[in-house]
Amino acid sequence: MPIIDSQVHAYEANTPTRPWHSVPNWPPHVTGDEMVAAMDRVGVDGAIFISAFSLYQYDASYALEVQRRHPGRFAIIKPVNPADPAVGEVIAEWKKQPGAVAVRIMMTAREAGLRPDDPGLDRIAREAARHGFPVNVLFWGNIEAGTTLIDRHPNTRFIIDHMAILQPRTPPAPPEPWADLPKVLALAKRPNALIKVSGACTLSRQPYPFPDIWDPLARLFDAWGFERCLWGTDWTRAFAVVNYEQAVEPFLRTDRLNERERAMLMGGACAKAYGWSPGKG
Repeated sequence: MPIIDSQVHAYEANTPTRPWHSVPNWPPHVTGDEMVAAMDRVGVDGAIFISAFSLYQYDASYALEVQRRHPGRFAIIKPVNPADPAVGEVIAEWKKQPGAVAVRIMMTAREAGLRPDDPGLDRIAREAARHGFPVNVLFWGNIEAGTTLIDRHPNTRFIIDHMAILQPRTPPAPPEPWADLPKVLALAKRPNALIKVSGACTLSRQPYPFPDIWDPLARLFDAWGFERCLWGTDWTRAFAVVNYEQAVEPFLRTDRLNERERAMLMGGACAKAYGWSPGKG
């Protein structure tokens, strides 16, 4: 079974022709070609390329360019704007794009005024379901609101980013990195939700290969089942904490997963969730 990274961000350098909205603590550039090279070095067959909201906001034009250049290596996801009254048309147009597999919304506590019953979120959830798209949703630090949104739209499939657990952009991990895990386990009761086990290595308080992640992850796997867990690196957001190889190898080499579990976690569940596998274009 192919290895599929459920979350990567590629991007060009910050230039006047495609300026960044903000400047995170990421490398000056990780182009699509550079991302493919990093994947090749560790045997990752394909990735779900999420257009980086912090850099490009709702403009996914670079993701489209990269997907055209590497159609068998990337599926693509676009953030969509709940405040846009035409967001339904935006989703319909996105559905037509080669390699497009989902849309994304940001619902962290920092998104001031964005409540679970926001009309724009309702519109996105309905339109995504109508077009057969899952909705990727980031609500770390705001789990109660995210849970309400998922319950509000039982006919929409939601894919929860980063285990819904706030992750550091710089080391070290916080003293209690898994404090929200009980809430995440309770979320598993929602049949219309899947969860991305992305960025997990950034929560370790021990050196590579991060052995302390496995006990909390075992609880997550037990609650959600491997068929609903999508492994991912969240690179390049995780750049300042782990390099790409360090985010991949612990999952390839651990003895805490058998081969069936590893295959499902590192590719099978992702391929099913998005209806995409590497090489299909």
